[in-house]
Amino acid sequence: MLVLPTAAPVLLAAAADDAAPAVSDTRLIVAAVVGIAVIVALIVWVKLHPFLALMLGAGVLAVAAGLPYVDAFTSFTKGLGETVAGVGILIALGAIIGKMLIDSGGADQIVDSILARTPVQRLPWAMAFAAFIIGIPLFFEVGVVLLIPVVMLVARRSKVSMIVVGIPALAGLSALHGLVPPHPGPLIAIDALGADLGLTLGLGLLVAIPTVAVAGPLLAKPMARWVPLDPPTEILGGSERADDARRPSFATALTVVLLPVVLMLARTLAETVGFQDSGVGQVLDFVGTPLVALLITALVSLVLLGTRQGRDRSMVSKLVDSSFAPIASILLIVGAGGGFKQTLVDSGVGDVIAKGLANAPISPLLAAWLVAVLIRVATGSATVATVTAAGIVAPLAEGLSPTHVALMVLAIGAGSVFLSHVNDAGFWLVKEYFKMTVGQTFKTWSLMECVLSVTALVVVLLLSLVI
Repeated sequence: MLVLPTAAPVLLAAAADDAAPAVSDTRLIVAAVVGIAVIVALIVWVKLHPFLALMLGAGVLAVAAGLPYVDAFTSFTKGLGETVAGVGILIALGAIIGKMLIDSGGADQIVDSILARTPVQRLPWAMAFAAFIIGIPLFFEVGVVLLIPVVMLVARRSKVSMIVVGIPALAGLSALHGLVPPHPGPLIAIDALGADLGLTLGLGLLVAIPTVAVAGPLLAKPMARWVPLDPPTEILGGSERADDARRPSFATALTVVLLPVVLMLARTLAETVGFQDSGVGQVLDFVGTPLVALLITALVSLVLLGTRQGRDRSMVSKLVDSSFAPIASILLIVGAGGGFKQTLVDSGVGDVIAKGLANAPISPLLAAWLVAVLIRVATGSATVATVTAAGIVAPLAEGLSPTHVALMVLAIGAGSVFLSHVNDAGFWLVKEYFKMTVGQTFKTWSLMECVLSVTALVVVLLLSLVI
């Protein structure tokens, strides 16, 4: 019997690979276009759930790129598993924190405390600030449902248009959703590009502040003239707000909101200053790890917003359990996006597109933004736009400094919120809550999203020149 040397199988495999016909770049580009087109068609026209659409699109892309049928979903399942393993726990912990804030009345307490100290002429800025704070731990849809009754109440009491106070609140929520972890989109982009989470968080907050100011309070004034809306006569969801007697203090609620931000930024500061090897630095490095920071915050929220508010341990456990159901769909979509991204990478499509973008006479940050914009406008999903764009432009991040990799994450996030229109559930959510026509919604919500996206990109590009 002939015994091959140890290296022989490797050499034979290499020879087989060399003998196999190379897949042309043109075929890979066509495969990517067909795969994305399938996803868009299934989501927009067939109304298929994005999880199934992304899964089918990944299979079509793999086959079109020349992979064997039996391996069509191999990369997809691998990417899904890695993505959920990387960010799924963070999303779950964020859901627990958000649930405790809402059910305890802590979120209400933050909003009401800010508004109680604000004169009427400063209400747009106060609503933007409240949404900015609330938007750090809460998902966009949850924040909208929470803040819309507040917007209505403020507009009614102050006798001002819903646009004046509503657009700033929506701008704050949308900016945090697209730019700042632990929201799903930024987490996925951070994972795909290998960015530093603490650095991205700090830069994301820095980008979000002027972005919210421009797209929120400053833009709301002319919008109120373009689309005059009378103050509401009914307050939706008012009965769902927590009883004042059961609410935690403003300081307690704010502590829970800002704790993970402080822990993660402290870790980044320790690394930047260079004392991460000291005893204190090692502690900060540990507690500032995203998983540990959110776990600590979740446990703190169970005490400060749970047992200390008079709830027994059994009730707190039920609240934690109920926080997981609303994020099941988000986890599946995020995981499927990771699977599609992995299919792009393994088939070679990502490298081909990245080379084309790298050779294009535009900044990699602008290229990342444009890819996210195209997918966002086509699919209507900020999360799908983020995860798909991150997979396409990930090769562009190689060789960039950690700061510019973080800025690329933010450029993708900025592009992912561009032009919400009729294929986006958020468009209809805002339209119905504000009781506007489709045209009025385009002139307000859709325009605000465009201004927010472009402003964030401009700030990102300016930061790239100085850091």
